[in-house]
Amino acid sequence: MVIRRRGYILLTVPVAAILLTSVYAVSAQTAKNTQNSVYDAHRAAVRAETVRATEYRPQLVLTGTVAARNLINLAFRASGQVTERIADVGQKVEAGQLLARIDAVEQQAGLRSAQASLNAARAQLIQATANYTRQKALLEQGFTTRSQFGTAEETKQRAEAALIGAETQMKNAQDMMGYTELRAPKTGVVTARNIEAGQLVQAAQTAYVIAADGERDAVFDVQEALAAHAETMEQKDGLEALPQVRLSLVSDPSVIATGHVREIAPVVNAMTGTVRIKVELDTPPEAMTLAAPVTGSLQMPAVRAVVLPWSAMTSQAGKPAVWVLDPQTKTVTSAPVRILDYEREKIIVSEGLQNGQMVVTHGGQMLGEGSVVDLVPAGEQKATQ
Repeated sequence: MVIRRRGYILLTVPVAAILLTSVYAVSAQTAKNTQNSVYDAHRAAVRAETVRATEYRPQLVLTGTVAARNLINLAFRASGQVTERIADVGQKVEAGQLLARIDAVEQQAGLRSAQASLNAARAQLIQATANYTRQKALLEQGFTTRSQFGTAEETKQRAEAALIGAETQMKNAQDMMGYTELRAPKTGVVTARNIEAGQLVQAAQTAYVIAADGERDAVFDVQEALAAHAETMEQKDGLEALPQVRLSLVSDPSVIATGHVREIAPVVNAMTGTVRIKVELDTPPEAMTLAAPVTGSLQMPAVRAVVLPWSAMTSQAGKPAVWVLDPQTKTVTSAPVRILDYEREKIIVSEGLQNGQMVVTHGGQMLGEGSVVDLVPAGEQKATQ
């Protein structure tokens, strides 16, 4: 009942109770909605997919260069100043061809000294031999003593030894003269030159690098994960287990050749993070010259692996991991995995997951161990993509 008195509206008790009840109900509903909003704000919305292992067959398609099997580092065996530099980078040289010279003043002085010593030793031997012959004849006639004969014989033996020493010294001096010239030991192509005319070089300092003619390799720098996969096959069945490599020139893809993996470097390049693999060319065509860029394709054997988008990967103690979702409790736990390969927008997991598990693929950046999540339905996934 409503009573009007002097401009005021008075409510009876029943009406006031109804209004208070309505206000309380609205307030309770508002508080409940607010509580649910706060609760939902702490639940991350994620996408997930069920794990299905497939046959993964990685293929290596990389660019490398043709290199000689044998690289020869040439250096002078004596120190001195370079007086002449003949060969240059890219030049074809024959075995025994002169490449460079150094100043031979000291070696020439040593050669003259050795020649003088050799001449003196020869003269002393001639004199000692004559005295020995004379004392021997006198001893047979009884005109000398055996002591004098023994002295002459000893002098002759010392002269012979001195001559041998002088000849050795002469040979060493001649070798030192030869060390002033640098010659190619084999036929090949000069790939590097580290000296200039007038430069002072030390003994054993690399002056030239020559790629010897003969067997050739194609050199590639591959990802560590794929190299490790190839190395595992090598340790199991040897390099023969690796498939054949198909090679083609970058400048002319019609020029092709085949080869097989000959060597896998045991260490990773610290700067590039890659592993060097050498492929021996079976019958290289003439167009595949040294340093020519080539493309190599290698189809690796199939392995069982799980393919996931790159956004599924997280870290656990600094190692690769993924978030595994429990569909009953909607909680997530981290699972360490082994990555076989990284591809464009994909990761290849070889160990750590089983068929039927659900892995969070999107939205795992803010998750923690045991976090409760909301799974976005498939229809909403397509709408948000």
